[in-house]
Amino acid sequence: MSALHRLDARTLLARYRAGDVSPVEVVRDTLNHIDRCEPQLRACWLLFPDAALAAARASEQRWRMGSPQGPLDGVPVTLKENIATAGDPVPMGTAATTLEPAVADSPPAARLREAGAIVLAKTTMPDYGMLTSGLSSFHALSRNPWDTMRTPGGSSAGAGAAAAAAYGPLHLGTDIGGSIRLPAAWCGVFGLKPSLGRIPIDPPYTGRVAGPMTRTVADAALLMASLSRPDRRDCMNLPPQDIDWSLPALDSTALRGLRIGLLLDAGCGLAVEPAIVAAVQKTADSLARAGAQIIPMAPFFTREMLDGMDRFWRMRCLRELSALPEGRRQRVLPYIRAWAESASNMTGVQVYDAVSQFHLTRVSTHRACAPFDFVLSPTAPVSPPPADWASPTNDPLRPLEHIAFTVPFNMSEQPAASIPVGVTEDGLPIGVQIAGARFDDAGVLRLSALIEALRGPLPVPALSA
Repeated sequence: MSALHRLDARTLLARYRAGDVSPVEVVRDTLNHIDRCEPQLRACWLLFPDAALAAARASEQRWRMGSPQGPLDGVPVTLKENIATAGDPVPMGTAATTLEPAVADSPPAARLREAGAIVLAKTTMPDYGMLTSGLSSFHALSRNPWDTMRTPGGSSAGAGAAAAAAYGPLHLGTDIGGSIRLPAAWCGVFGLKPSLGRIPIDPPYTGRVAGPMTRTVADAALLMASLSRPDRRDCMNLPPQDIDWSLPALDSTALRGLRIGLLLDAGCGLAVEPAIVAAVQKTADSLARAGAQIIPMAPFFTREMLDGMDRFWRMRCLRELSALPEGRRQRVLPYIRAWAESASNMTGVQVYDAVSQFHLTRVSTHRACAPFDFVLSPTAPVSPPPADWASPTNDPLRPLEHIAFTVPFNMSEQPAASIPVGVTEDGLPIGVQIAGARFDDAGVLRLSALIEALRGPLPVPALSA
């Protein structure tokens, strides 16, 4: 019973149905495990032990009566801090925010509660979600379960750490440039950035999505079935579709005829570490042996595109900081302030040129991916940097050098996932990214499940035990 926190969601549901495990036992064991790990990882901001145990007792009664509330009844889940839950503040990772309680559950939180999931905790993020790091002026420094001297990535920092450390099976993050996939890669878990609008969020924003972070592909698919239900608060919400989120039984013919582009050079940003190149190539080779066509791709993302996004986000952050009283503005991380203030002399023409790069990225990405069913690439070009670094360069004037593989698919609105495929010589996880055609979220999950099966079991961090 001491390892209930490590069980995947599908196994938990089967055992609830059989009556040999109770949601109360699972929640209690998971909370005890979190208590053991949190002094080292600091993945959580808010914990809800009393409310979670009360919800678990209610779930236990429903299962005893044979009438579960929904498809996730009694399964523990954590939510990233910026996914609002009624009555709880949303600090956005920064000490500059006033702690006003949210008036309602955000769409993802509402869908999970309706499905019967039990919210254990809210997980951490960096200031305004603008770092690939667990560094925050509000939260304690979040760390990577594989090596606590390394960052878990970000901005879904706590979600990645919590998933890897087995704070229950289900975790939810958000992603506008790689914020689900990058921590998934660096923490050795599965993370899906769905098509824009597939999971309703509030407030909606260009390129921004919510998505699952789990230790198995099957659990991510289980989450998608509930999270993808519609909500009118998101003006970008896709029309409801009858999608089969179950993963079919795998067979030797599943990959035959698939055209998979292999992208090993993003076109700009940090050079890819040799171990990561080797892991992506090994994955491509295994898919080829199973019948897929692997076709090398030329880079389609440019320095101008990356720099344009950087300049626009600097200006957006500068406008937000400028609206704050001086005392609150000084509470923001110095790195974020330096990054934003570098845009203070930008002209209107420069801002326009920066904004135009988002559309050019969208067009270029779609054009490059059109000949393929899927695209395989590194998720991150480098291994996780030190825990107290804001980014892999730790330089506010070169902040986005690590997102060149991930951010194009936010702008193109295509689904993209990161799945762990191996570890470096230092024992740190390596993730590969799988991108699919727009709206083919289920296809990305199916290919991810095939890679998971071909890959076989991987090591797990000691802190997850």
